[in-house]
Amino acid sequence: MGRVTAPNQALPVPPADLPGTIGALRAAGHRYQTVKQELRHNLLARMRSGGDRFPGIVGYDDSVLPEVERALLAGHDMVLLGERGQGKTRLIRSLVALLDEWTPVLPGSVLNEHPLHPLTPASRALVAEAGDDLPIGWLHRSMRYGEKLATPDTSVGDLIGDVDPIRLAQGRTLGDPETIHFGLVPRTNRGIFAVNELPDLAERIQVALLNVLEERDIQVRGYQLRLPLDLFLVASANPEDYTNRGRIITPLKDRFGAEVRTHYPVDLDLELALIRQEADLVAEVPEHVLEVLARFARAVRESPSVDPRSGVSARFAIAAAETVAAAALRRAGLLAGPAASRAAPPGSASAAGSASAAGSASAAGDGTVREESPVARVGDAVSVTSTLRGKVEFESGEEGRETEILGHLLRTATAETFRSRLAGLDLSGFTALVAEGAVIETGELVPSAELLRQVGTVPGLAKALDRLGLGDAPTPEQAAAGVEFVLEGLHLTRRLGKDVTESGRTVYGGRS
Repeated sequence: MGRVTAPNQALPVPPADLPGTIGALRAAGHRYQTVKQELRHNLLARMRSGGDRFPGIVGYDDSVLPEVERALLAGHDMVLLGERGQGKTRLIRSLVALLDEWTPVLPGSVLNEHPLHPLTPASRALVAEAGDDLPIGWLHRSMRYGEKLATPDTSVGDLIGDVDPIRLAQGRTLGDPETIHFGLVPRTNRGIFAVNELPDLAERIQVALLNVLEERDIQVRGYQLRLPLDLFLVASANPEDYTNRGRIITPLKDRFGAEVRTHYPVDLDLELALIRQEADLVAEVPEHVLEVLARFARAVRESPSVDPRSGVSARFAIAAAETVAAAALRRAGLLAGPAASRAAPPGSASAAGSASAAGSASAAGDGTVREESPVARVGDAVSVTSTLRGKVEFESGEEGRETEILGHLLRTATAETFRSRLAGLDLSGFTALVAEGAVIETGELVPSAELLRQVGTVPGLAKALDRLGLGDAPTPEQAAAGVEFVLEGLHLTRRLGKDVTESGRTVYGGRS
């Protein structure tokens, strides 16, 4: 992958008041800066103004970002070391915002040469001939970023370049830079170049980066081109591959001025903030359900049954939230259609109620019918254990138990959230409701109105809903989500019995 630009995204248009010639550029007082000087200058400017230096980066304010800032201020190329899903690529891409919005270039130069600092003989001759009248162009910072995912089939030609036989046939000599078809690295000259998963590069390809990092020149087919590239090079890697397995050559490690260790969110609030920021939710997911998923992700990460060297990506929790939201949307869709009439099997505890609520409809006091709004419940999280198990690398001895392990960790996370949110609250009204043999039935296709009808008026319900952040006037769907969470929490703390019917419905009642 080269420059990160959407396929149909229009390129930014330079402002009309920017200088159009070298002479006008000099008259405007423009001074040439290297990329590292530019990054340092703009980072310091943001520090002094109090601006957001790394927008969208969550959980690194006191750990990773200070180290990144020190590397930028020192002008050091750096490598980010961390397990998958720790936001390494997001952090690398955020560095682009520290570049000048517009920078002058020589039009047509594949190396993005600065008009006041041309590199190739042809460009130097052009500048010398035209002088201050030479027209210049302007390059937006979004076009000054190059990126390559390291793969075993990456070649030196991809990164550095290769001799173009057509240009040789046209009479140019091998020592002429015009004979070279430049690769991704030189084409990102005067910008930021990123290599993701650096240890996956073959050793001979890693060798090709040595001169780029230290001497800032490139070699193609044994011919050394003295082109002083101006780059900020940053790489990402898994610590296991980078430090222990010998998959990266020592001289290349020595060329990086800074090694920065990334990590997963250190506390629950940061995990929740990351989910809220990144998840694309198609339905409402109440805060207590998001907390369950955040605790679940952290429990999976810390489980001895999971391979710690692989890690559990932050994308796991994000995908879990999106899956739960999708389950709520699916329920609303099914209850709005013919499937609503099949929501409860004949003779079940809520068959009559489900039939009266067909079409996800609940009868309001005035006789009107309202459709079910998609609001996630804690029971929707059960689907996550099967759909997301492929995101987790388990220890070899746990083969065949993956879903069982995830299910146990999900129940643990639910119980912890229950204790955290509702500790000390009198919930005896719920246990008294089923003390005489009554049952409460819920499930994926039980409408909110039906679940609330079964519960009725329960002492302590309003306080429970308030503790769950559902407010003083929750919708029926929000209230049903709160009720189901309370019932599941009482079961997990051994105050209510629970059974799952053959049709997949959950029945709460009696003592466990």
